[in-house]
Amino acid sequence: MSTAELAVVYAALILEDGNVDISAENLKTLVSKAGITVDSVWFSIFAKALEGQDLKALLAGFSAPGAAPAGAAGAAGAAAGAAAGAAPAEEEKKEEEAEESDDDMGFGLF
Repeated sequence: MSTAELAVVYAALILEDGNVDISAENLKTLVSKAGITVDSVWFSIFAKALEGQDLKALLAGFSAPGAAPAGAAGAAGAAAGAAAGAAPAEEEKKEEEAEESDDDMGFGLF
């Protein structure tokens, strides 16, 4: 992403945080006050893309890769019950047995 694009993204975040309408004119004003030169097309692109969007909700929806949303994790945890708790314990035992067998054969590192 170029410096110009990042400037417009940051300007949009600042406007959203200040509860100011994210319009092409507001984005342009904020970026120009920061002293960054940006092609005018970026302001209208970002303004149109974010029109009617709740940027705070959009950003709050992101999570770490592979992580389930909080609501789904709670529902899955309640549905799985004790069976989910028993499965990881069994996996740990299998891994420990495999490690011990390597040590018995003289392949242990320590």
